[in-house]
Amino acid sequence: MPSIYCCNSSPNQEIGSNCESTPQKRRLRSNSTSLQDAPICTPKQRKSPRSCFNSGPSTPLKGKNGDSDERPGSRCQLPVMKLSSDFKIKPDWQPNDVEHLGAVKAALHVSTAPSTVLCREDEQKKVFDFCKNCIEQGKAGSLYLCGLPGTGKSLSMEKVKQHLLNWSKESGCLPPDIVALNCTSLTKTSEIFSKIIGKIEPRNSINRSITHLQHLQNLYSQELQSSRLKMMVIIADELDYLITKDRALLHDLFMLTTLPFSRCILIGIANAIDLADRFLPKLQSLNCSPIVITFRAYSADQILTILQDRLMGLPYTVFQPQALELCARRVAAASGDITESSLCLSTIEILEGERRDSITSRNSASMIEGSSKKQTTPAFESHKEQENILVRIDHMAAALSKAYRTPIVDTIQSLPQHQQMILCSAVKTFRRGKKDSTLGELNKHYVDICKSTMIPPVGNLEFTSMCGVLNDQGLLKLGQSRDERSKRVALKVDEADITFALQGVRLFRNCLQ
Repeated sequence: MPSIYCCNSSPNQEIGSNCESTPQKRRLRSNSTSLQDAPICTPKQRKSPRSCFNSGPSTPLKGKNGDSDERPGSRCQLPVMKLSSDFKIKPDWQPNDVEHLGAVKAALHVSTAPSTVLCREDEQKKVFDFCKNCIEQGKAGSLYLCGLPGTGKSLSMEKVKQHLLNWSKESGCLPPDIVALNCTSLTKTSEIFSKIIGKIEPRNSINRSITHLQHLQNLYSQELQSSRLKMMVIIADELDYLITKDRALLHDLFMLTTLPFSRCILIGIANAIDLADRFLPKLQSLNCSPIVITFRAYSADQILTILQDRLMGLPYTVFQPQALELCARRVAAASGDITESSLCLSTIEILEGERRDSITSRNSASMIEGSSKKQTTPAFESHKEQENILVRIDHMAAALSKAYRTPIVDTIQSLPQHQQMILCSAVKTFRRGKKDSTLGELNKHYVDICKSTMIPPVGNLEFTSMCGVLNDQGLLKLGQSRDERSKRVALKVDEADITFALQGVRLFRNCLQ
């Protein structure tokens, strides 16, 4: 009997005459719509990585026979992702461009005042709140700002001075008179009183029969004359320059704030922390000592934040992140002086010299090779070019080496390789806040570094002997114990010195990161 085709079967499917008795599948309610109306979305076929390399979201899939499945409605069309209009790629930093070079040097120079003083918000708030309360209450007072050089004292006062003027305008208060001076610019120490009196009254109306100090004392001792004066903020930077043998001038300056009808707020700035205790003992006995606000040295994280903020305004990347972090750590370990971070400018000069040598060697090599030079992909060339124009960590290490050359760094750099690896493992051991550890744990980190660098480690006895040598040189501190592996070990030098000394060697650079 000839075979027939079933109405619901495919053209290639043969069935017998009893096809009508074949039980049909149960029809679901969701399938009640016609197949022609419903869109068809076939499962996405898996594509091999090789075929994915040259394909995109709109590339048609291929069947088993290699035919592309381009039937309308045969697969779901995925939307093509587009970059946001806000996403902008920064142009490349060109060290040979005069404009680029000038912009980088201006951003890193210490004379460039930033728009905001970072990491000094608490100190500025204390000074501003003190001056604000004195102005609102019409009372005098004195502050003493102290801290190491380069900790943001003078720059913070510039911002506080601007905040006071803005606040007085917004609140409707009478703006105070502000006398800001650097005491090192005075020809005579007593000239400071003439600067103050010149802000209050014109020189023609000043009584020349008495000194300027006596004239100020008379003004602030009489209520009638003092009531017509505005509040005055006196900012005396480098206050220790006013210290004389009898200490009378510095004492008289602070005593102006203790007069009964005084209208002045004195803010002294100097580096010495105990200046008020040593040179103004009489004020302390009168319970009139100035309020002391200490500006602590910048930490590594704070220096890194300040450097990143200065470079953020540039439309291109100049430094590798690891290079800036190395600079921040070394400056923080040395002094915490933010002005010393300007040595980043010397890394630009190192990069310029390196690029000049690279261009010279490249031109000579191209003349020799000629047209036989291998072709490289554009992505690889751009990535290589980007690395060559950035300030790398070895550039920063070379600049820091010139600025912070110490006997400890020289000693570490002159050590044998395995002793340097022990110090490198000690840095990794104590990086998480540990103060000391055991010799066995230090040996474990040492073996891990040897494995990562594919250098055979020394034996336990030789390792213990090398730790003893480092202890004799004052780089490590070994404790006493019967068991060698249980001896306590600690670093006797700063971690930043070890990082700085070994950062220029590529072998240790990856281990210390």
